[in-house]
Amino acid sequence: MFASTSKAFFYLLSQSTTLKNAASRYGMRKPSGFARRFIAGETIDDAIEAARVIESQRLMLTLDLLGESVSSLAQADAATREYLRMVDAIIASGIGRNLSLKLTQLGLDVDKASTIDNLRKILERAEPAGFFVRMDMESSAYTDVTLDIFETLWQQSYRQIGIVLQAALRRSEQDLVRINALGARIRLVKGAYREPKSIAYQKKSEVDASFARMLKTLLANGNYPAIATHDLAMIDLARQWAADQNIAKDRFEFQMLYGIHRDFQAMLVREGYRVRVYVPFGREWFPYFMRRLGERPANVLFVLRGIASG
Repeated sequence: MFASTSKAFFYLLSQSTTLKNAASRYGMRKPSGFARRFIAGETIDDAIEAARVIESQRLMLTLDLLGESVSSLAQADAATREYLRMVDAIIASGIGRNLSLKLTQLGLDVDKASTIDNLRKILERAEPAGFFVRMDMESSAYTDVTLDIFETLWQQSYRQIGIVLQAALRRSEQDLVRINALGARIRLVKGAYREPKSIAYQKKSEVDASFARMLKTLLANGNYPAIATHDLAMIDLARQWAADQNIAKDRFEFQMLYGIHRDFQAMLVREGYRVRVYVPFGREWFPYFMRRLGERPANVLFVLRGIASG
């Protein structure tokens, strides 16, 4: 119950323009801004610099230009052009070619057809250059349309794309069957959004049980699934289940957030597992940052110390 209440509290804070403006003055200061532990920076150059450090540690990466819920086609077009510049910068840098993006950043709240067009523009630049592009899952209000757009593009022969499913949603186990039938790649997460109990599990034990069931199905039948969690019990379950079922370590990967469990990430790599770090960056970092605090309230003390020292 505490975790659910904490998540709700930080979700509300993430909507505060006043708090966002105050945080922006200190959060990204170099080198000690309190948000820099979890956000790679505000520019693509910052992200590439962080990516090089990550790859030097034999970790993989996915870059996410933070931003969501744009309210005009002009903003969506600007975000699309920024992603195209990002693709070019990544190619020039030589780092891993893997992206994550949100459809509301590309205009989903404004016009579905324009969102598909914007995403297609990115894919047409990215896929021929060897990129893999993951469509992040947002709140439950967007689940149906996100899956529909994903299937539309899949049917148009875009194959270097993946989707995210949230174990907290009651529907997700059925969605897993649907996406597995396509042969598409799934990232499994617990879910960071506040959702009503009619459609989402509220107790941690229920979310964990759903995650565990989906994890086993993906390892057994998925196409190179990504197990995205910092829950050490769930990671141990994945390792044990894969070993018991003789599932090779190169048939799946773990994914973790930038700045969290860095020592554990390194340990998994030493054991021969594939680990990908989700590297967020951009000027619209505040909502993402607050959701991370809601998931991991222990990080609040870290932030408060950072603010005090600023």
